[in-house]
Amino acid sequence: MAGLFGRSRNEGGAQGAGQAVEGAAATEKNGSLIKDATTASFSADVLAESARQPVLVDFWAPWCGPCKQLAPVLEKAVKAAGGKVKLVKMNIDEHPDIPGRLGVRSIPAVIAFQRGQPVDGFMGALPEREVKGFIERLAGPIADDADRLAEAEALVAAGDVEGASDLYTALLAENSGDPAAVAGLAKLFVSAGDIESAKKVLVSVAPGGERDAAFIAAKAALDLAEQAADVGDSSELTQRIAANPDDHQARLDFATLLNAKNRREEAAAELLEVIKRDRAWNDDGARKQLLQFFDAWGPADPATIGARKKLSLLLFS
Repeated sequence: MAGLFGRSRNEGGAQGAGQAVEGAAATEKNGSLIKDATTASFSADVLAESARQPVLVDFWAPWCGPCKQLAPVLEKAVKAAGGKVKLVKMNIDEHPDIPGRLGVRSIPAVIAFQRGQPVDGFMGALPEREVKGFIERLAGPIADDADRLAEAEALVAAGDVEGASDLYTALLAENSGDPAAVAGLAKLFVSAGDIESAKKVLVSVAPGGERDAAFIAAKAALDLAEQAADVGDSSELTQRIAANPDDHQARLDFATLLNAKNRREEAAAELLEVIKRDRAWNDDGARKQLLQFFDAWGPADPATIGARKKLSLLLFS
């Protein structure tokens, strides 16, 4: 087996990568993709199963720091492979016979099996990029998170809300609290009018994720949706504006309703009209509302770009 471990690292050499994962659980994880094995189950879980797809065996121990660093990276890559590979975890303290037969002398050690035979492997807590490359050599390309997020956005644009929801949910199953996936799923709930579900999704974001641009956009979209639910009827608002063009609150409320209907250019135009008529109204309220629109739409949205130019002309001309 020595030839399989050309990138060997001793177990004390890898530090600080990934989130520690305790490996004592005896239940299967993520359905049948990831499971714990024993000496007795090794033949079925690894040798027989590897006839259908590659099976990675992660040899680890509870006292091994690098094992805890590698575990979340390895599990994430296996889940991202979408069933092309499976992962079996074996505690060498409880089950020393199999790793002894395979010549495993240092952990973490990962050995890949195909058709009942060991075909490749590595030792040490490799970085995510290298783990992904290792799996791709066995099972073919794995879409990274950015590709899958782009795919989810394309599904939303095409009207396939269910497909996008499934993809965001899968991403969150692999990387709990991921800000972009949290934001994408929350915006789907906002679009469906399910404000409470959107709130629950947003609070699940990982620490620090509230600073992510996608999360900021989703939070702004949620806030605007709540505002739209509290304003009056659109026909009443248009009547008020027609009767008094300086009814700035009616214009702001009407802009909020237009935004809720995805009529972005019209919504921006109403706020720009308030700014033109009375910049200082309500402590610069129209400009602040427009900036919240920009947050929700994103900086690259054509409506944001167009309205930002018009706002600059108003403010600096």
